[in-house]
Formats: sequence, structure tokens, C-alpha cells
Amino acid sequence: MRIGIISDTHGLLRPEAQRALLGVQLIIHAGDVGAPEILTQLKLIAPVFAVRGNVDTQPWAQELPLTTVVETSGFSFYVLHNLQDLDLKPQAAGFDAVISGHTPSNTTMQESST
Repeated sequence: MRIGIISDTHGLLRPEAQRALLGVQLIIHAGDVGAPEILTQLKLIAPVFAVRGNVDTQPWAQELPLTTVVETSGFSFYVLHNLQDLDLKPQAAGFDAVISGHTPSNTTMQESST
């Protein structure tokens, strides 16, 4: 299964992003959608799982969860917008991967053995 991952669209779905997502069977949007039309456009490509980001403050966005779990093809993904809000140990919880947006690239995660 081919999965498309996108985040921080901020109300703009660029043509390059749409082209990159063609052919995926599932799309995960890791927050900061920006406008409900973005999800409508993405759903024309494939089924969408999306979480709410810090810019998603309008009433339409209240329907989006802050976190979600996506299970497909035997894999389990934990999705949230800001990695700094991660409140679990993914490996201990049985997740194969954590998907997030927002987080600056200079942020590092440290795994603890406790």
C-alpha cells in the first residue's frame, strides 16, 4: 500500500503536492490544514485521516481530533501535529511509526529505557 503524508498546508494545496499524492491509497494529514476545502481536495485523491494543528482554530476544525491512530496493511501509525506533545512511548504502545507536522527540523527525540 502506498501512503501519502502531508502537513502544514495552511489552506493551500499546491499543485506539486497534489501530483506527488497521485496514486496513493491513503493520505495522512498531520495538521495545520488551514481550510476545510483542503480535505475535500485530498479526498478526491484517496481516503484521508487528518488531525488538528495549531492554526486549525475555526469551528469546522473542531471535528478533527488532536491525535489519531491509523492502522493499515498490518502497520499502526500514531498521528499528531506537534511532536513535542507526544505523551506516550510509541514502541511500548505498539506503534510502527509516529507521524507529525509542525515540529522544527532541529528538534531531536531521545528514547529512554525507563
